[in-house]
Amino acid sequence: MISCYLLVTSLFIFYVGADICYLLVYVDDILLTGSNSLLLQCLIQLLSSEFKFCDLGSVHYFLGIKVQSTSMGLMLRQHKYTLDILTRASMLSCKPVDTPISTSKATILLDPLFSDATRFCQIMDALQYLIFTRPNICFAVNRVCQFMHAPTDSHWAAVKRILRYLRGTASYGLHITRSTSFALHDFTDADWAGSVEDRKSTGGYFMFFGQMLISWKSGKQRTVAHSYTEAEYKALADGTAEVIWLQYLLTDLQIPSASAPIIWCDNLDATYLSANPVFHARIKHVEVDYHFVRDKVAKKEIQIRFISSRDQLADVFTEPLITSSFTAFRFKL
Repeated sequence: MISCYLLVTSLFIFYVGADICYLLVYVDDILLTGSNSLLLQCLIQLLSSEFKFCDLGSVHYFLGIKVQSTSMGLMLRQHKYTLDILTRASMLSCKPVDTPISTSKATILLDPLFSDATRFCQIMDALQYLIFTRPNICFAVNRVCQFMHAPTDSHWAAVKRILRYLRGTASYGLHITRSTSFALHDFTDADWAGSVEDRKSTGGYFMFFGQMLISWKSGKQRTVAHSYTEAEYKALADGTAEVIWLQYLLTDLQIPSASAPIIWCDNLDATYLSANPVFHARIKHVEVDYHFVRDKVAKKEIQIRFISSRDQLADVFTEPLITSSFTAFRFKL
């Protein structure tokens, strides 16, 4: 049996019996991999007969990301891209720092506007692409991006701190390792009312497939949370939505799931809320998120479990951390 279909806007899947190939396309850049080397060669020949096609062999660079083979899997780096950003910002010779954001949450509301807003936006756009292999700067970049409409001198100082951190860690990257586990694990967390500008909370999550970090997010929540539990539960709902989407993706990729994904939350009230309908009357203002998570738990499609705050990896996505904590979380990622 031969079949081919489009999974997302740039990913194609090709089946021949039990063999499978994945073809990822972005403009004129293509990644092709599969379970059978002979099938891959046949597919390359078919593509070459229809399109101007050049086989460059094993992947080394893709969209500015360096792919390096290791004994354990693949290392993804954006070393050259990082140095280009530092050069563009005239900070290639700057003094490195240990963390990308200060632990102080204070914001100078009456600070004068930065003189070159265009330069500010260009650097921030570049940093957003760097997050693909550097999740440890995700919170800092997201924090500063909230002021792109009217950046001030203090916001530019925050950008320079991110760049100083990158100067000392330019060679860092994301290690994709081999694993026999197909289990999904999600860590969700929220910093209640952490934004001093509007008192909105920041939520974030990390998604692991086996031992591999495959998805992450840090962002300010849309509404002001009435309580710590509400902020945590909103982050839990966002993490649940990402888990469900990844389950559909893995199913289409013919990757089996042996057990229900586990979502780790460090707030006991939010954990109990996902399984105990008695709490319903107290949280009518988060009713949609409540029923969404409850439904998935009741169907045994996900598991919500409590984790100690000191082991909560998603802390690095919701608030500034001291150097020792930040370094420990970065190592685990």
